[in-house]
Amino acid sequence: MPKENLYFIALIPKRELLEKINAFKQDFANRFNSSKALKVYPHITLKAPFKCVENAHKELLKWFSELHIKQKAFAIQLKNFGAFLNSKNPVVYINPMQSKELQFMQKEIIASFSSLFPGDIHPVDVDFKPHVTIAYRDLEPAMFEKAWEEYKHKSFNEDFEVDAFYLLQHDTDKWNIIATYSLSSNNTETLKHTNQA
Repeated sequence: MPKENLYFIALIPKRELLEKINAFKQDFANRFNSSKALKVYPHITLKAPFKCVENAHKELLKWFSELHIKQKAFAIQLKNFGAFLNSKNPVVYINPMQSKELQFMQKEIIASFSSLFPGDIHPVDVDFKPHVTIAYRDLEPAMFEKAWEEYKHKSFNEDFEVDAFYLLQHDTDKWNIIATYSLSSNNTETLKHTNQA
């Protein structure tokens, strides 16, 4: 069976805001025994994780570099906390305020992606609910109850400019940014660095 690589597409805030969000992730690791979210950059998922056979990697990068996204740079407000109350795998997240620009851009990306990989559209790609996860997967329901009792009353209010989005690839341990699509110049840059995601 051919080897498959794992990818996803996301917005990632700038460094100062990343550090503020990572402080919440670290709080969940320290106090609520949930550290999985520390393995990925704080982000808003635009295209849910998908697999491609290894020999399709270049084709994927070519598609990403040739995207024609009409959306220009815009701002997103992150305000307070939310939760997905799944009984087995609850999620706590920072809530992005609804944005027509974000919805439009995500739909453009998914429409283009579906023309290249029609079988890889996930229900969450269609029913887009933007969020910035701070705890998931290893957050036990009992710990979630304890954490959510506190976090549902916490306030958080930050803005960030969306001037790019990113293609990330998993290296079996962590996520790495491998290409950047700039909304200001509407082109991409392939990155060589592998910062921990």
